[in-house]
Amino acid sequence: MLLTGKTALVTGSTSGIGLGIAKALAREGANVVLNGFGDVDAPRAEVLAAGQAAGAQVAYHGADMSRVAEIEDMMKYAAAQFGRVDILVNNAGIQHVANVEDFPVEKWDAILAINLSSAFHTTRLALPAMKAADWGRIVNVASVHGLVGSAQKSAYVAAKHGIVGFTKVTALETATTGVTCNAICPGWVLTPLVQKQVDAKAAERGLSNEDATRLLLGEKEPSMQFTTPEELGGLAVFFCSPAADNVRGVAWNMDGGWAAQ
Repeated sequence: MLLTGKTALVTGSTSGIGLGIAKALAREGANVVLNGFGDVDAPRAEVLAAGQAAGAQVAYHGADMSRVAEIEDMMKYAAAQFGRVDILVNNAGIQHVANVEDFPVEKWDAILAINLSSAFHTTRLALPAMKAADWGRIVNVASVHGLVGSAQKSAYVAAKHGIVGFTKVTALETATTGVTCNAICPGWVLTPLVQKQVDAKAAERGLSNEDATRLLLGEKEPSMQFTTPEELGGLAVFFCSPAADNVRGVAWNMDGGWAAQ
């Protein structure tokens, strides 16, 4: 298996994109540390099942990604469970939608803390051991909104543009080492976060869920189909493979043509 003996920490991995990436890494033999809110038993069982044939083990830490002390504790926990963190996937994120002048200050602060600053804290803590081993993979889950903007998403777009910039700087600082840093920029992925937007659009316009989905995709995504967590997991595995040893600092969009327009 490609990642046997490696340890992957995936933030925000109890559902959606993070869970899809965690399962993909476990299938390749990586031991996985999950993180997130809500039900833990079900996602842990899914990742264990995905990695069963490869002998992957699964642990969990419930760090609140807006709290530096809890992030620090999570990184110590991961090292204590499995040794150093070899693969760091910064995926945790939240969303709020409002015009700039109406945007609640506390929502702005929370989005930047969880979507951007948490990636800085996990990365700064993971890098020393990665550099010492001369191998590591940092995968930052940005968004197509790290490349383009959308109205009413000022904090999210600012944070995701920040993640893309942070990815480039980290890649430059590790360019002569065996550590790489890259970003994935998905378009619409049918996660619980996006389902809420579909439901809101259906309620607002009196549409069926199916029609609201078509409307949502039609506004931005030429392929008219969602990117899947499985596809994103496959890209994360590629970033961890020898074929990606010299892929550094990219913002790789999987967005059905969204940013190509």
